[in-house]
Amino acid sequence: MLVATPIGNLGDLSPRAIEAFERSDLVGCEDTRRTGGLLHKLGIKRPMIVVNEHTEFDHESRIVAAVASGQTVVLVSDAGTPAVSDPGARLVQAVVAAGLAVSAVPGPSAVLAALVVSGLPTERFTFEGFLPRKGAQRVRRLAELVGEARTMVFYEAPHRLHKTLTDLADAMGASRPVAVARELTKLHEDVWRGELGDAVEAFPQDRVRGEFVLVVGGQPPPPGEVDDDELTAAVAAEREAGSSTRDAVALVAQRYGVARNRVYRLAT
Repeated sequence: MLVATPIGNLGDLSPRAIEAFERSDLVGCEDTRRTGGLLHKLGIKRPMIVVNEHTEFDHESRIVAAVASGQTVVLVSDAGTPAVSDPGARLVQAVVAAGLAVSAVPGPSAVLAALVVSGLPTERFTFEGFLPRKGAQRVRRLAELVGEARTMVFYEAPHRLHKTLTDLADAMGASRPVAVARELTKLHEDVWRGELGDAVEAFPQDRVRGEFVLVVGGQPPPPGEVDDDELTAAVAAEREAGSSTRDAVALVAQRYGVARNRVYRLAT
């Protein structure tokens, strides 16, 4: 059973997640100190096993055997939903391959939290996790993403944030919209919104702390490819979602890469 845990605010732990811990026979986690601290706050004590990128393969047979024997095994990451840029996917595949049941207790997700507060289009998006750190793989991945039309979500460590923003701006252009979300759900949560070129200046090297999620706008279609009916429908959808006419016009113009006055004319 994959159980989502808070990404910062303990209040986000669901009743179902607590029940899953209470029913568990074994808890797989990245760090026994972190998960042990969470269980201690809940007044729960269970056997734990370290399941991280180095040990996931080693514990496959033990966990499959435990599930096969009728035990309830709970898998968590340090924060958020396990198996999303965290260990777990390999174990899920092993349990499924053994013909056993896998279930999930959904909950906190830094990917979705950052996406919905970004102010960027959410209808279609792609989660890219961490970019390759350097070399040809990083260059190739950035080149592949330049033409991506969907909103893109990335994770990044604070000490690599400036370089990643710089590389994204160089590859996609300084004017590409971006939201930089820091410390989501925590006391000092902050979301910076603007363009990649400005973000490079706003987050200088070695002067940032916290956990970051980057949400980058997709490549807008070439001017002239969007017809008036599509723009009108997009504005109507934004209005129905609660946006004012002004905000709806701005969002649609940015999304489709067209002049605001054209969208405004269609909206009035």
